[in-house]
Amino acid sequence: MNSMQLNGSGENPSNKAEQLRERAIALRRAGRSRREIKEILGIGSNQTLNEALQGEPPPEWTRRPRAKDALHARARELREQGLNYEEIAAGLGVSKSSISLWVRDMPRPERLSYEECRKRAAEGSRLYWETERPVREARREEVRAAAAGQIGTLSKREILIAGAIAYWCEGAKTKPRRRQDRVVFVNSDPALIRFFLRFLDAVGIGREDLTYRVHIHEAADVPGAERFWQRVTQADPRQFRRTVLKTHNPRTVRTNVGDDYHGCLRVEVRRSANLYRQIEGWSSAIMVDPAGPNAPETTELGIEPGSRATELPGEDSNLC
Repeated sequence: MNSMQLNGSGENPSNKAEQLRERAIALRRAGRSRREIKEILGIGSNQTLNEALQGEPPPEWTRRPRAKDALHARARELREQGLNYEEIAAGLGVSKSSISLWVRDMPRPERLSYEECRKRAAEGSRLYWETERPVREARREEVRAAAAGQIGTLSKREILIAGAIAYWCEGAKTKPRRRQDRVVFVNSDPALIRFFLRFLDAVGIGREDLTYRVHIHEAADVPGAERFWQRVTQADPRQFRRTVLKTHNPRTVRTNVGDDYHGCLRVEVRRSANLYRQIEGWSSAIMVDPAGPNAPETTELGIEPGSRATELPGEDSNLC
């Protein structure tokens, strides 16, 4: 008797399984569905059918289009080029786990040199930020727009409060060892310069009482900067004093270069000792802790009613 064990019908089980597999694959390639194959071959379980069709890809008609099919195909192309999971994920803007599912059946690329790894990592980072940077900027702009909507149009009193704090942050302040009460504001931001001029308008300072001076690096476009600040302030050119030039230091690596560099503008108010003292009082009242033990009982802006400090330059009453 043959040593190979036979089943009750005298047929080798492995031959029977092979025949079943061949018939199942033929039916699958003929376009039959899994249900039809089970009915034709009399297969009772999905496990048996799975074993019979193992390694046989499903026909195209069973594939449904998915939103990420294009990314899937692109990921496989990049893998063929030798990119690793991190580089592909960065370039396509998808997770590394998704890349693993899409390309894990493909052979691993050969180990790259250190220089090639750095080059590809840089390229992957560049591809990632090409996609990510516009998204983040859109989110930033959304937050900025919402915040701007919360502010709305400033009242005169709000301009005074904001202007006093802006000056206390950026303006010249007197020192105990050298008392010099005058209003001098220096900044490189044209928007902040415009707001400070608006603040001076609110407290009654005429534009004719202002002088201006540009401070800029000697290697920059000095005439262009002077014209720029004249446009920002809309001031008479005769109000501009001689420009101060910063001497170039060859050891310094300058970053304030390019067409958008215009130096700083110094705005000084003539005969401004009284205005300086008022700004000093306003800012101190704004910054006082209302819950602190030394909080004074004051009116709005920390000014006692009836005092001369409530009379702003050029006006007969306070701003409340």
